[in-house]
Amino acid sequence: MAGNRTFTMIKPDAVRNGNIGNILAMINQAGFRIVAMKYTKLSPEKAGEFYAVHKERPFYGELVEFMSSGPIVAAALEKDNAVADYRTLSGATNPAEAEEGTLRALYATSIGENAVHGADSDENAENEIAFHFSRYEQF
Repeated sequence: MAGNRTFTMIKPDAVRNGNIGNILAMINQAGFRIVAMKYTKLSPEKAGEFYAVHKERPFYGELVEFMSSGPIVAAALEKDNAVADYRTLSGATNPAEAEEGTLRALYATSIGENAVHGADSDENAENEIAFHFSRYEQF
């Protein structure tokens, strides 16, 4: 199913700001099918494990602290060309550079608090989905 699934998280800032429903509505309107979803909170350890690829970067500690600061919504999404289409829907990491109408243009407040995470490749999407969901939680 390469190319058909991607992973997203609605980050703590967007959850805190009451944007879960709006973001999920935009995901549905863009033609994605939600195949798994949960409302949860990452521990600092789990956030660190999820973002381990960034461990050597200067923003890693801040990222882990932010991502464990409150609840998130994790979701696996399905659609043809899922990874690329979701990244288009999300918009640029910096909301000031995000195209009008994208999730980050509408709901992000800064580069650090940018409302949503999206997998950047089919392989990472698969790994990120498996990190959050067992195969029995995917429909």
